[in-house]
Amino acid sequence: MTAWWMARPPRPDADTGAAAAARWDGLTKPPGSLGRLEHAVTRLAAQQGRLTPTIERVHIAIFAGDHGVAQRGVSAYPQVVTSQMLANFAGGGAAIAVLARQLGAALTIVDVGSVHAEHPLPGVLDRRVARGTADFTQAPAMTAAQAEAALSVGAACVAAARAAGADLFIGGEMGIGNTTAAAALGCALLAAPPEALLGPGTGLDAAGLARKHEALTLALARHGAARSPFEILRCLGGLELAALAGAYVAAAQARLPALVDGFIATAAALVAARLNAGVIEWLHFAHRSAEPGHAPLLDALGGCALLDLDLRLGEGSGAALAVPLLRAACALHAEMATFDGAGVSTTAI
Repeated sequence: MTAWWMARPPRPDADTGAAAAARWDGLTKPPGSLGRLEHAVTRLAAQQGRLTPTIERVHIAIFAGDHGVAQRGVSAYPQVVTSQMLANFAGGGAAIAVLARQLGAALTIVDVGSVHAEHPLPGVLDRRVARGTADFTQAPAMTAAQAEAALSVGAACVAAARAAGADLFIGGEMGIGNTTAAAALGCALLAAPPEALLGPGTGLDAAGLARKHEALTLALARHGAARSPFEILRCLGGLELAALAGAYVAAAQARLPALVDGFIATAAALVAARLNAGVIEWLHFAHRSAEPGHAPLLDALGGCALLDLDLRLGEGSGAALAVPLLRAACALHAEMATFDGAGVSTTAI
């Protein structure tokens, strides 16, 4: 039986995309002068099947999970912070909660694999597959059943967002140790050495970076036989990363454009694109993170980020910050005058 995440998504509507591109060329501006905004709106038009796309209903889902590798000192913060931040998200005090209010966006908080959270936790969906992953320097991070369950958690969140009429999906994450897991996934999928994706994450010092490099080296050596994207995810990923990957696949299958956040979200997007190549046609990339490993992940996906603000918070915050820019781009495309309508000459001097 073929796994659900292998079912190919529909293709965006190429004819509508071409018509949207032609409309850009007829507006009162030099051709291509709005740069990446023109490209983004053209892709949105093809994805939404509308000549003038809109982004009115944004759905943000934050997936939380902990990592066994955190016990090796690869994070500047203790693991209990994950459960504390779950309460902060739900209470409206986290950055992404503030941004969601500013955008008028729906915000769903999902516990996929925290260690310390005790449920019921008001405002948080308890979808915990396990209390964190195993230390992937010693064993696979997840069993096959856990990885499958976490992928399905992401898919269920997208199904709910689509049913509620969302026209853009943003996935965010929270999990102590997850920059290490994201780096491990990137190294395995890109056949890159640890130093190619190693970064400070939440603010590691030199000694912490050395511990992180050692953990990556051990994990990649232990799980070097993993070849399929699913096995790489199972051995080196995290429960929240798997949920994000599942969400990106499900969004593509549901014709729902997804705006990808920073380093960790992009690692999950790369997993999703390797699980199902059609996913990439439904992804937009919000920003280029300050985390050093983000650039090679973006390059591997052919992603051209809208913003570069030295962000490294996660939570989906960089993607949320890019939404007003995309909304403005859609408004320009829909509301600017055409040359003919404004009586402006198109003849170059």
